[in-house]
Amino acid sequence: DQNAVALASPSLDISETDSAYRLQLDLPGIAKEAVKIRIDGRRISIDAEQAQAVELPEGERALLRERSATRFSRSLVLPQEVKQSDSSAKLENGVLTLTLVKRQRDDAGELTVS
Repeated sequence: DQNAVALASPSLDISETDSAYRLQLDLPGIAKEAVKIRIDGRRISIDAEQAQAVELPEGERALLRERSATRFSRSLVLPQEVKQSDSSAKLENGVLTLTLVKRQRDDAGELTVS
């Protein structure tokens, strides 16, 4: 099927600081508008679709076609919940970088009696 979309699992690096996780994924040829990121507690889902190969102009024939439409999908569960409102995503030179801020447990403290 010419219109079939290959499903790829992008390469992924994860690092962390005390306050955030940093994820980097290779998404070659992907426009930032085509990337969907879903955060649900500790679960992170990333989906992106590469555009279909461009139609050839009249009179031009393909000798080789390896660049088919590809859908990238990756889902993972992090050790700690993520705060979506403080997190960010950036796509640059085919690399998607997610900075996911860890949800801090409420600090223990004293309650004032009124």
